[in-house]
Amino acid sequence: MTDKPLHMMKEPKRLINKIRKSDFVPPFWAKNRHIQTLWPRFLQKRMPLSVRNEKLQLPDSDEVNLVWGQPEQAKKSKGLAVIFHGLEGSIKSHYANDIMATLQRDGWQTVLMHFRGCGGEPNKTPRAYHSGETQDASYFLNWLDSQFPAMPKVAIGFSLGANMLLKLLGENPSQQLIKAAVAISAPLRLDECSKSINRGFSRVYQNYLLKSMVTTLRQKMRKLNYEGLLNIKDEQVAKLQNFREFDEHVTAPLHGFAGAEDYYQKCSAIGFLKSIETPTLVLHSVDDPFMNEAVIPDEHDLSDNVELELSPKGGHVGFMQGTPWNPEIWFHQRVLDYIAPFAAHKTVKE
Repeated sequence: MTDKPLHMMKEPKRLINKIRKSDFVPPFWAKNRHIQTLWPRFLQKRMPLSVRNEKLQLPDSDEVNLVWGQPEQAKKSKGLAVIFHGLEGSIKSHYANDIMATLQRDGWQTVLMHFRGCGGEPNKTPRAYHSGETQDASYFLNWLDSQFPAMPKVAIGFSLGANMLLKLLGENPSQQLIKAAVAISAPLRLDECSKSINRGFSRVYQNYLLKSMVTTLRQKMRKLNYEGLLNIKDEQVAKLQNFREFDEHVTAPLHGFAGAEDYYQKCSAIGFLKSIETPTLVLHSVDDPFMNEAVIPDEHDLSDNVELELSPKGGHVGFMQGTPWNPEIWFHQRVLDYIAPFAAHKTVKE
């Protein structure tokens, strides 16, 4: 393989239009944003997928759970596709399972990193994860590169994992480890998202996710010492009403932020897009019920290496087409098309 970075070989480097309308068109029966969001989660059949689990030890003696797609054929694969899930997500999330199965079928080796405490097993330290926590992902990616130095690597992030991935790339503009990235339904302005998901029917999503977050924290508080880390008791955690309250009393103090607003401002990916030098595709639906139109970047917010494709409809990690009895996810093929130029063009040697 050439020593020249792959993303420097893709022409043209400078995009004429960095913001484009996607070619996604919802079917007549799934134009509603809540149908787009909920149908794949609760009604669509999962694609078959075999996996292998592995624990990765972190520098602070904690660990994250990795999930490898099977079969593992590094020498024959197109490359390694790394997947980051969303808030309270896991390999069982519909989007994670199905994108991994799609990538495997197309010849990519796949691996998903569960954030701390996700995947059905509490982590060992009070520290958790959040939308801007890039330290664990950076450690994981460098570990991957040490294991498979010759394999081309791409990354796909969903929702919270998409925001984290974009922030990571913006923090490390000169990185060469990830050759290309795709971010789907990223909450690019966390403050606006905290407002939007606390209104109308969107509160249903908030309540569902918040219940999981609160339950996990209360379980950990019974086993670990949070003294000096959180100024909130178990019974008060149970009464938190929305994401902003959780971020104000838990996320911010636990991870060194002055408060929820400080966390939102420092961790929103909108402020990092201009610095990204890695070829990156951002897929976003204007009607995403987790967000509002204020999260959509302007062209001046984007570097020349970031493409934003907007869909008027599509929900949150939805983008569903086809029929009710045989639906298909539009972004599966869009991801494959985008990362195809970065695949290995000959047998990969480990």
